[in-house]
Amino acid sequence: MDTEGTHGARDGQRAAPAPRPAPPAPPAAPPMPRRPPGDDRPATVADWLAAPRPQAAPGIWRYRHRPPAPEAETEGADRRLVVGMVISTLLGLLFWSLWRQGSIPYQWALLKLFTPGEWWWIGSTQPKTWQGTDARIVYDGVVFGALVYTVGRLGAWPDSIRHFVVRRPQPSRAVLASVAAVAALAFVWPSALGLDMRPLPVADPVFSLVALVTGGYEVFASPVVIDTLYGLITLAVLWPFARIGGWWQAVREARSAGARRPAAPPRPPAAPAHAHWPELRAAGQDKTADLLCGELLAGRMTDVDCARLAHAWRTAAPDPAALAGFVDTVARNGAAAWVHPSGQRDLPARTAVHDLLTGQVRIGRFAKDERNPHAVREAGAALDRRVLGTSLLAVGPSGAGKTGRLMRPVAESLALGALTGQCAVVVVCAAGTRLGADETYDVVVKPGDPASVHDIDLYADCADADEAASFLAEGLVGDLEAVDTRRAATTLAQLLGPYRALHGRFPSVPVLRELLEGDPAALTALQAGIGVGEHAAMRRELDARIRQSGSPNDPGPALADRLALLDRPAFADFFDPGGDGHPFSMRAVAHHPLRVRVDLPEHGHEEASRLLARLLLAQFTYVARGRARRTHFVGLILDDASRTLTAESVRAIQRLRSLNAGVVLGLRTIGEVPEALQGPLYAAVGCRMAFSGVTTWDGRRFTEAWGTEWIETKEVAQHTVFADQPMTRALHSLRKLVTGKAVTTDAVTVRKIERERWSASDLAHALPPGHAVLSLTTVDGEHAPPLLVDLRSGAAVGQTG
Repeated sequence: MDTEGTHGARDGQRAAPAPRPAPPAPPAAPPMPRRPPGDDRPATVADWLAAPRPQAAPGIWRYRHRPPAPEAETEGADRRLVVGMVISTLLGLLFWSLWRQGSIPYQWALLKLFTPGEWWWIGSTQPKTWQGTDARIVYDGVVFGALVYTVGRLGAWPDSIRHFVVRRPQPSRAVLASVAAVAALAFVWPSALGLDMRPLPVADPVFSLVALVTGGYEVFASPVVIDTLYGLITLAVLWPFARIGGWWQAVREARSAGARRPAAPPRPPAAPAHAHWPELRAAGQDKTADLLCGELLAGRMTDVDCARLAHAWRTAAPDPAALAGFVDTVARNGAAAWVHPSGQRDLPARTAVHDLLTGQVRIGRFAKDERNPHAVREAGAALDRRVLGTSLLAVGPSGAGKTGRLMRPVAESLALGALTGQCAVVVVCAAGTRLGADETYDVVVKPGDPASVHDIDLYADCADADEAASFLAEGLVGDLEAVDTRRAATTLAQLLGPYRALHGRFPSVPVLRELLEGDPAALTALQAGIGVGEHAAMRRELDARIRQSGSPNDPGPALADRLALLDRPAFADFFDPGGDGHPFSMRAVAHHPLRVRVDLPEHGHEEASRLLARLLLAQFTYVARGRARRTHFVGLILDDASRTLTAESVRAIQRLRSLNAGVVLGLRTIGEVPEALQGPLYAAVGCRMAFSGVTTWDGRRFTEAWGTEWIETKEVAQHTVFADQPMTRALHSLRKLVTGKAVTTDAVTVRKIERERWSASDLAHALPPGHAVLSLTTVDGEHAPPLLVDLRSGAAVGQTG
């Protein structure tokens, strides 16, 4: 039975559909799509449509996301690299000084071994001929080259150059390399730069080697040979600096920047490729693509229109009949095709940044914290229906930002998704909570408010008494340990079935309360109306209820006491299936992309509000799993889920991830959930969020749910050094007298240990205000570890539609 959220009036005729707000007139120029904070470049809807959205890990804001370059930097890397370069350079200079003075033992033995003996004086290392002199010069050059290579390897010069120069942006990278190249040329060609100092052994070994190979200095009589050697040596010196500085890249970028500054007025930029709707053109629908392209470039489409039409195309493309309907609808309505039944093509206002192509809403930015991997630091943090489909639990004290920085952005995202036809949302909150204006929703239910147009259907438009009794019992007594919910459901079914068989509808709250209390007049009247023929089965159910009434284990009185919370004068015109109101049925969200908000009257009716919240959660989980062919996502947001969770609802939440549905639960503390359900609740939800200000007791549950990880730790143990020699003991005593500390030595132990990802103490005391730790799981099974999120950079308050 599908009544789309409405019921018949008392005369048996179907009542008019629930009234919705009047649709606003389509804007002449639709609003621009919302852009990430900090992106101030002017953009059109076409530019937004063509923006890159690379695949990323769960929770990463994909709009214009750029994965960071791998970072090998560790703490103290600058100091370590500088110290390594300085020490290796000093050692190299010391060795070269000793070499030039001839103080290295047997330093000429290798040269004399590979050169003719007549080049040297007998018993000496002094050269006898010009060949010996040049051989020593070449030998010095070879040793110098080997020394530079060795010093560079020992001092980690390649790592230092990459760290201090190569990773810099252009043109500073090229400038630094150019300065170093000029300094190197000053030592290679000092006379060319007006300097008077001994050059490095670079040019002289080359000239000596050429003389040895050619057999004399006659080759240098030609200026061409000398100039060629000068040029080759200069190029050889400049080549590594050109590679380090990326000179070619700097030149290309400079030319490109010059080409982007035309003297004449620039032509209008061509439309991005995505603005031409390539998916439609690939399917041969060029005419339809041209029409949508014209609408887009003319500024008559919003981001909501783009997402709605893209979703309609994905739905229609596989079916030829649906494809023909798609083409016809677009030809008639253009950008307004498949507009939401409310007529809205955008929300009246947005307080968060959304990307409707990916279905993401940005809630903040991953903090630059050592616990966050380098790949996600400074990246935007976002939620979408892939992660909300596993349900989300948020715990944090009042004022931590659960409502403003999580619930409202998620509610906006699902409301925008409803405008695109891809989801439905039910928001349950206390009256006065800022989760969007009334115009944002199609149905606004305010129990206890006489001005409310809608009320709540306690039976969710069910035709089966057993089904209605199951979630009604869950809402009434599901939190009472002394009452068996299954027995309570049986008791309700024994009354609801006969009453519906007699009257064609379920009873109102006062009537059902009388029946549960065992009022003789009410039971007798119902029993008299049920005959023994057509309704024999219902008569047996009612007789069994009458026999059990008043027994010690009868759940009827407990059900009646809880139902009395709704049988108050403030709710006199609500919850009546046969009244003249417009009851909202939870079953409607399984059929239509509805946006619903329920404002619970907490002040003076706290227990009634908790009862209604439990009932709506039970109805939602029942409706979500009862619509097997539903294609759109359905979400339930409980801004305050305290005392609403039961054993059955926790089990039902875990089953939602395979049903294209999910819930978002907000709690001030996990202590508002019975202790027996705390562990199962953390296991049932796939996404968990701990806000700043949680207690250590709350943090302990998160710590257990997130588990541990292997990390590498260093342990430094200091041991006192005991000297044996008198002089050494005297020096140690003098050092202790000056510094006040004994002489010690450090023993460093490196090992891997298993550590909690986030300890309860860290969650309770180390979270800055406006931050939260968030872990995510998608319906496909992808995981994101608990990461620190800065929620203060997620909203763009004040952006209007």
